[in-house]
Amino acid sequence: MRSADDNPTTGAPVGEAWLRALPDRSPPPLAGDSTYDALLVVSFGGPEGPDDVLPFLENVLRGKPVPRERLLEVAEHYYHFGGVSPLNAQNRDLIAALERELAAHGPRLPIYWGNRNWRPLLSDALEQMARDGVRRALAFFTSAYSSYSGCRQYRENVADAQAPLGAAAPAVDKLRVFHNHPLFISAWTDRLTSALARLPAERRGSAELIFTAHSIPQAMADSCRYVAQLESTAGLLAAALGRASWTLAYQSRSGSPTQPWLEPDIGDALERMAAAPGTRDVVVAPIGFLSDHMEVLYDLDVEARERADRLGLNLERAATVGSHPLFVRMIRELIVERMAPGAERPALGELGPSHDVCPANCCPSGRPASKPPAI
Repeated sequence: MRSADDNPTTGAPVGEAWLRALPDRSPPPLAGDSTYDALLVVSFGGPEGPDDVLPFLENVLRGKPVPRERLLEVAEHYYHFGGVSPLNAQNRDLIAALERELAAHGPRLPIYWGNRNWRPLLSDALEQMARDGVRRALAFFTSAYSSYSGCRQYRENVADAQAPLGAAAPAVDKLRVFHNHPLFISAWTDRLTSALARLPAERRGSAELIFTAHSIPQAMADSCRYVAQLESTAGLLAAALGRASWTLAYQSRSGSPTQPWLEPDIGDALERMAAAPGTRDVVVAPIGFLSDHMEVLYDLDVEARERADRLGLNLERAATVGSHPLFVRMIRELIVERMAPGAERPALGELGPSHDVCPANCCPSGRPASKPPAI
């Protein structure tokens, strides 16, 4: 368990007054910028029916030494929900909300969408962009943190999709990671406030906060700022809620049991809390995820909730930011700041704003010979 003092916010305003003030904050409208002529949303992808599940998982696990039995076990998680991941539908909702935001406030950029593992694929999106005459695009990756799988691998995926197009391939510049952007923090604060409100009023103050993110191999974590950024986000949220303590736990581990991965697991964190005298309620916030996709639905809403029930804990799970209006506004702000040299680059906490252009050695996989991305 962490104290809020372990992650100081360096004077960032906190509490309900700050949350109320943030929705009025927005940069001036932009009509457009000749430097960029499109936005590309880059995501993971997910099956949209039972027949998609195994081909999708084979794409995800291609080149990885994962036993077939494990693939079939994970497939059952999807079949539990009818073989449909909600991720693609949620990305469609986010894109529709962002189209409305850009239409109202600018810049007027067409939005394209490509996934790593399932339709619509990045290769198809880049081909369409080339046919439409797009020459230079900004890219929004659906990951708030720096890591190989959440940033560098997506850059490699984009480079792979550009390669067959040759000179016709649009240039793609990614927007910075945004784990500590004020509007990201405020959207999450709103989600957490709603989750706490579902508890009886007299028990809200004593409820434990658990922030979760996807576990990654320790070797991968050692070569990026993933953990530091998650700790920063968790500390900022705890401070915004006026909470004295919090726990960061991990979920959805998928690697070999002999390989060290980030811990504690969410199940172990629940066990420790159940053993503490007087703990009745736990609010879980999956801050490592932007949408309520399969790792959230199955690993938290099914497995973690079953564990909490066995332990006698009441578990409330906060919704992810999804298409929260403040999160949508944040994406527009990231676009505006990149299109306007010298624009403010807001960020809370000690880590400050992330870089716009990733260094060549940024976020390696932790495996030998990770190839350098082209963007």
